[in-house]
Amino acid sequence: MFSMDTSEWLAAARAAMTIEAESIARAAARLDGELIRAVELILAHPGKVVVTGIGKSGHIARKIVATLCSTGTAAVFLHPAEAAHGDLGIYTPGDPTILLSKSGTSSEMQALVPLLRQFRSPLIGILGNANSPLGGAVDVLLDASVEREADAHNLAPTASAVTALAIGHALAIALMTARGFTPEEFGRFHPGGQLGRNLRLSVAEAMHGADEVAFVGPGTALKEVIIAMTQRAMGGACVVGSDGRLEGFVTDGDLRRALTNHDDIRGLTASDAMTKRPVTIGPEATLGQALELMERRKSQISALPVVDADGKALGLVRIHDIYLGAK
Repeated sequence: MFSMDTSEWLAAARAAMTIEAESIARAAARLDGELIRAVELILAHPGKVVVTGIGKSGHIARKIVATLCSTGTAAVFLHPAEAAHGDLGIYTPGDPTILLSKSGTSSEMQALVPLLRQFRSPLIGILGNANSPLGGAVDVLLDASVEREADAHNLAPTASAVTALAIGHALAIALMTARGFTPEEFGRFHPGGQLGRNLRLSVAEAMHGADEVAFVGPGTALKEVIIAMTQRAMGGACVVGSDGRLEGFVTDGDLRRALTNHDDIRGLTASDAMTKRPVTIGPEATLGQALELMERRKSQISALPVVDADGKALGLVRIHDIYLGAK
């Protein structure tokens, strides 16, 4: 029989997130020299890192592998039950292993330890129980213990799972920092999708040039500005001086404000309606940088004028041009 008290559902959901957040915060406070040792072990080995776990810990291990690989640390997942059936062939002597386990007592994980010692693998444990058999077997121990799980009955591996994942992410970020991993390197590992596009492509590769964008002078009648923006519907008009430098930018919003504030617009010019100090961007900037300028502000903007180093207007880039499938 379902409980129909929806406020109870919401309270349980909020409590779950609070418990998980507090578990991660406590784990962060516990990080110490053991994390530094883990980073040093991984940096000292030129090869890959192997990450292993079973059950829910196995799912978390796979996510940690994905994060390590995308941030400059080569990593692979090893299923502990398959290790003794040929999968140990992934090892090169000295490859460090990260072992994930909530209890630290699973038979599959314990059986793996002596096999890994044959490969001289340094063992890093992300464990929910430091006093477990695995806790006594690893070389480096990262404490992923939690006070309780997030559900009312303290059963489902929720807080323990996200805490282990957070520690894995913390290790990956520490390794990024130690390696001096750059956004350019990140972009090379993410050539596809929106993230890769934002890091890989420049504004110059996505922008609309002067032949596509409405360019008007500061003295152009507002009616002519509206006509130009209608003919070249790019979300704005660049207002340029006789030297080609950008003096302002007129958006659809600027036009609406001009019409709202003036009963008769026949005497208005572009300079009366334009934004005089618009946000601009250079052609060499990445699409990610352009997106940051557009979205990380109180009032989002949908188009940026593109100017060169001397302030000359080159065109504009729209938010639609940044997202995949546009233009």
